[in-house]
Amino acid sequence: MTTMTNRTARAAAVALLLALTGTASAQKAPDPTGLWLTETGDSKVRIARCGDGYCGILASVSGPGLDAQNPDASLRGRSLIGVQIMNANRPKGDGFEGSLYNPKDGKTYAGSLTPKGPNVVEVAGCVMSVFCKTQTWKRVN
Repeated sequence: MTTMTNRTARAAAVALLLALTGTASAQKAPDPTGLWLTETGDSKVRIARCGDGYCGILASVSGPGLDAQNPDASLRGRSLIGVQIMNANRPKGDGFEGSLYNPKDGKTYAGSLTPKGPNVVEVAGCVMSVFCKTQTWKRVN
């Protein structure tokens, strides 16, 4: 091969490598929008785009379905269906962080949402950013 052919072949190889690398790094994390079953199986949460991140709204719950533990006494009789329990509006690493409302104890925690695949997300709620509880939610088809 001539020197010009070698240079052309190298340039083509470098261009191909850059194109392949760019494609791999441009792949996005799975989209968490949709309906999710909580780890305990007693609630379904609809996750939707919300600003730069995602919000989660209760779509179904087991039991009486009232916000009985809410710290605001005027809200204790409201239905939990339609209540926003997740506001993960700040991108961070592979996921999003924000806050989570737990209707079982009426408290709001620092929280995160991390897509783990097309049908799995991890949701974590933390107290003082140290004591965290993580749940794995599965997509409802």
